[in-house]
Amino acid sequence: MPDSAPVAPEAAPAPSSAAASHPRQSEFSFAVGTRLEGGDGAPTLGRTGTITTPHGTIQTPAFIAVGTKATVKAVLPESMAELGAQALLANAYHLYLQPGADILDEAGGLGRFMNWSGPTFTDSGGFQVMSLGSGFKKVIDMTGPQRDATPGSDDAVAPGKERLAHIDDDGVWFKSHLNGDRHRFSPEISMQVQHQIGADIMFAFDELTTLHNSRRYQEEALERTRKWAERCVAEHFRLTDERVGKPYQALFGVIQGAQYEDLRRKACGDLGAMPFDGFGIGGALEKENLGTIVGWCSEALPEDRPRHLLGISEPDDIFVAIEAGADTFDCVSPTRVARNSAFYTAEGRLNLSGAKYKRDWGPLQDGCDCYTCANYSRAYIRHLFKASEMLSHTLISIHNERFVVRMVDDARRAIEEGTFHDFKAETLGRYYGP
Repeated sequence: MPDSAPVAPEAAPAPSSAAASHPRQSEFSFAVGTRLEGGDGAPTLGRTGTITTPHGTIQTPAFIAVGTKATVKAVLPESMAELGAQALLANAYHLYLQPGADILDEAGGLGRFMNWSGPTFTDSGGFQVMSLGSGFKKVIDMTGPQRDATPGSDDAVAPGKERLAHIDDDGVWFKSHLNGDRHRFSPEISMQVQHQIGADIMFAFDELTTLHNSRRYQEEALERTRKWAERCVAEHFRLTDERVGKPYQALFGVIQGAQYEDLRRKACGDLGAMPFDGFGIGGALEKENLGTIVGWCSEALPEDRPRHLLGISEPDDIFVAIEAGADTFDCVSPTRVARNSAFYTAEGRLNLSGAKYKRDWGPLQDGCDCYTCANYSRAYIRHLFKASEMLSHTLISIHNERFVVRMVDDARRAIEEGTFHDFKAETLGRYYGP
């Protein structure tokens, strides 16, 4: 539908940062469980917990598998349940464009549409609108002229690409990456789309920036995200009242601020005073600073609400995030690398395309309890990959998802049993080698 978007009602007056909660928020809850102790025995920011949603509970820390278009690529929802996934995350931007949020609403919501009975998440669509809109796969801001940008500029566009998204204080105009149709996202429209999709946990519409943006622009974007967060809360509560009979959907605010401690803490203070059900920690950060930045946010955010770290799955990042206080996290990596024949083992990530696996009759990982390892050999799966058979994607993806889910489950039990630091040292020591 060209030049179109859901019609937003006139925006409700922005609530103050001390806005009242909604009575239906009691249908979603989070309870802190065991504290992770440091080497000196003192409690750290890490913890276990239980998130309770209308479609079930999530024991945290938990890895949330990504099902971008209402499917984990190449894997049946039933298989995801069998391998231990507690919840799935879908992408509001992609589902808005195809098949349309109204289709999911008519089907009874995301879970029923895809035959998944457990809890579900949707992001706000902001990442895809803004990153795809400038031709990048990484986060990028949307202001400035349509031109290739030099490092450090605030108007970046991928070389040779046309800018497909333009931001203003009210929202974003963008062109579909599918057919070029023009659409509009605003905080209100993002909330309408996500309410129609019907996930248990949604994220507020925010603006993403890169580490290359100037400090001045980071401050501008943070203030825009704060105002959008207020509008998301107002529209979320309006839709909750309007959509009588629908399960309550929790709304998480998204913390931005790039690598700046004062901006991250300001965002936590501003959004932490709003009646969000939880928080997403997003935006640009360098791998080596991941734990530090997540730690700033965990210290500053309300203790009684869950924290979701957007977009990680490497083992070292997962352990750092858990220690820094992240409760849940998601990433597409397990299935993305599977489609290139990469598979996880306790000794690191390997690539099945190598000739040495041609007559390897063992499983992908000795001792793995997944369906793939119980039934198929490396030699057979390598054959499927070399023959361009899609079944290779399915079998490797099942194994990779199980590997990450099991690792995080084991980390959670280790916190409860007081053995986390030993478990971390053993796991990472084997995975990354001497």
